[in-house]
Amino acid sequence: MDLAAAIIMFEKPMGIWAILEEESLFPKATDKSFEEKLKASLGKLPVFLKPQSKTDKNAHFAISHYAGIVSYNVTNWLEKNKDPVNDSVVEVFKSTSKCVLLTHLWRDHPGQPTTTPKDDGKKKKKGGGGKTVSSVYLVSLGELMTTLHACEPHFVRCLVPNTHKKPGDVE
Repeated sequence: MDLAAAIIMFEKPMGIWAILEEESLFPKATDKSFEEKLKASLGKLPVFLKPQSKTDKNAHFAISHYAGIVSYNVTNWLEKNKDPVNDSVVEVFKSTSKCVLLTHLWRDHPGQPTTTPKDDGKKKKKGGGGKTVSSVYLVSLGELMTTLHACEPHFVRCLVPNTHKKPGDVE
């Protein structure tokens, strides 16, 4: 099964990730405005569907991909996406914890800078409001993909069930 259309829908410039990031950083954005932007930008794509959930009657849209048609409810997505881990909290975990596991879990997180960066006479760039959960995830995903493309992985990426042994048939 070709997943390219679903992947492109997430990653394109006005795809799901970009719209989620934009709306999360916009102070007056609401779940409704996020839903409307998704439908306006992606509504004509063949993999972006009307909700078809029997379990969630409040679903806002559906996506057709290898798992079949999956419906999504966008309630509180923006609020959840604005919930990054504060760098100073990470620094406290890393430096003062006597719990080895806690220190180990946060060892790769940069935490708060220990030195103040110098200006060097350059103008400061205006910030985009800070890190969001989706931006941290996308950076991590990009690093993973760079690593995977740099090596020769030998593993099965995804198993799609097909007990009837018919090409293109997914259960």
